[in-house]
Amino acid sequence: MVHGNWLAKWKTLVGSKPAVVELETGRSLTYAALDERADRLAHALQDGFGVGPGERVAVLAQNRLEQVELYFAVAKLGAVLVPVNWRLTPPEVGYVLADSAPRVMFFGRELQAGVQALVDAGLWRGPLVDLDDPGPQGYAARLGAAAATPVEREGVLESTPLMLLYTSGTTGRPKGAVLTHGSITWNAINTATGWDLHQADVTLTHTPFFHTGGWNVLTLPLLHRGGTVVLARKFEAAEAVRAIERHGISVLFAVPTMFQMMLDCGELGRAELGSLRFFISGGAPCPVPLIEAYARLGVTFKQGYGLTEVGPNCFVLDAADAIRKAGSVGFPVLHLDTRLVAAEGRLAGPDEVGELQLRGPTVCAGYWQNPEATRQALSADGWFATGDLFRRDAEGYHYVVGRLKEMYISGGENVYPAEVERVLYEIPEVIEAAVVGVPDPKWGEVGFAFVATGRADRAGLSEARVLEHCREHLARYKVPKFLALLDTLPKGASGKIQKTELQAEARRRAGAAG
Repeated sequence: MVHGNWLAKWKTLVGSKPAVVELETGRSLTYAALDERADRLAHALQDGFGVGPGERVAVLAQNRLEQVELYFAVAKLGAVLVPVNWRLTPPEVGYVLADSAPRVMFFGRELQAGVQALVDAGLWRGPLVDLDDPGPQGYAARLGAAAATPVEREGVLESTPLMLLYTSGTTGRPKGAVLTHGSITWNAINTATGWDLHQADVTLTHTPFFHTGGWNVLTLPLLHRGGTVVLARKFEAAEAVRAIERHGISVLFAVPTMFQMMLDCGELGRAELGSLRFFISGGAPCPVPLIEAYARLGVTFKQGYGLTEVGPNCFVLDAADAIRKAGSVGFPVLHLDTRLVAAEGRLAGPDEVGELQLRGPTVCAGYWQNPEATRQALSADGWFATGDLFRRDAEGYHYVVGRLKEMYISGGENVYPAEVERVLYEIPEVIEAAVVGVPDPKWGEVGFAFVATGRADRAGLSEARVLEHCREHLARYKVPKFLALLDTLPKGASGKIQKTELQAEARRRAGAAG
């Protein structure tokens, strides 16, 4: 790996220390064992499937040790890991697989039905490896039969791709952000310095590995730092609280919705939280009452901002400012340049709104096989246009004002209206569709879809049918919570649908609905 093999280096220093632990099963790997298994897996990938530099390896599974082994194995080979979103429908997964063209796909048995649906629909025709198969073609057997000699590919540079993380696209199709050896390593460095991570730190990773939050908020930064990562297959509020005491969790990342669930589950008052140094909140603004509630329990909150393409750790707000500067994401991390660009292209002044642009070694290498999207987001001199509107106050604190793009965040998940609208337009009777985000007390934001048929009788289309179509073709968090069937949608002089008008109407209707 770039800048030295992390595992091999830590093996000589803390080889017997637990690197990764599974919350549900208790399985664990030391740094020495993880390094050896990653070498074996690299040989298995190379010899069994012809995986070499630049080749893709897909994995469809909930958080587990094998995903970490896959990450380090492909890193040793100069190959590319593609963690696939298991919350997507088969057609959505099929698009990601067709776009990334992996040599082989690994999967967890908990998702076997979805994998079979992919095969039956002809959306995947390549080799499959069942992570839970005890037979000779299963993961364990392949690993056991492979050589244990160290693997380190020559020619791996900072610019060498290491991971494709697919984000929903404004054009209605996901885009694969190309994370490189350099961008991942530098994010680990920025995270360790920005959050003051220690080798003794232990974290609980419950954010799924198809998200940058699962890998790059704390998992890889702590493995780079020599800490310990406890993996949860999914988030359960009460279990997360109990895990703090059981495993000595010292730093924990979650979105505000999850922290609220932890507060409401009733376990916090009974738990021993002495190991905790702080919580990190991200994915959406953290409400001040929630921060204050945890403060009364003696828990420190830190907040930040980030995105898949530039690493999830771009800004840091110190705990001392959590309430005084509520709503702020703080200051940029150490190795990252920032600027706010006003609409006219000039730099925005204090308290003036501008688009946030970022430049530094954590910026991704663009979008996989999508030069136009790369060109739009990444300038020739390295500035990445986030599409987020920010302001900076007189003290230098940064605030998220809104989104230049129309994306909204539901329960920590990014939802792009264009993707939902594309699915709505698949319904023959629909001639116009628009989706906007509206506030929601539980999820932060949810979708409100407006659908027009061009006919006063709505062409016989029912809300139930529209929502059922969405459930069949979209992940659950993308399905609109609210739906309005109209004759036509409001348009401006140019003929474009007036989303600002629909936003106001959506808020009115959602509020009336309770």
